[in-house]
Amino acid sequence: MLGLDADRLRADLNRLLAFLFHQGILDEQYLQLQQLQDESSPNFVSEVVNIYFHESEKLLRNLRSLLMDREFSDYDKMGIHLNQFIGSSSSIGAKRVRNVCVAFRAACDQNNRAGCLRALELLEHEYCILKNKLHELFQIDQQRLLAAGVRYPMLN
Repeated sequence: MLGLDADRLRADLNRLLAFLFHQGILDEQYLQLQQLQDESSPNFVSEVVNIYFHESEKLLRNLRSLLMDREFSDYDKMGIHLNQFIGSSSSIGAKRVRNVCVAFRAACDQNNRAGCLRALELLEHEYCILKNKLHELFQIDQQRLLAAGVRYPMLN
């Protein structure tokens, strides 16, 4: 029975991954990240992605606070935050988030406050989709590992 559940969960996992690629939410960089995971670091991908989420939330807060300042004029500082977001999103394969950051950066380069506000809303939306879908993916993978009876050695 355990094997059948694990097989069903593996199929669910593959379907969700295919959906995320088809929708352009993820790109091939995510697969490269997965290839770095092995028995010695079975949670590598989720740990890297959780670091990404933590850092991204700080970047989103910084971007929002810069734009909410009525006296805002430091587009260069915003560009620095966006460059960080672009780089970290690229490194985990967050394709749609990265693409929105690039468009956001273009609005910054034009000192377009209204464009920046629209881009920030879209960025927050795409980030939320990414975060929810990756959490779903990790939950299915954890269930699959439990169903398969996989046991990892305890770390001392």
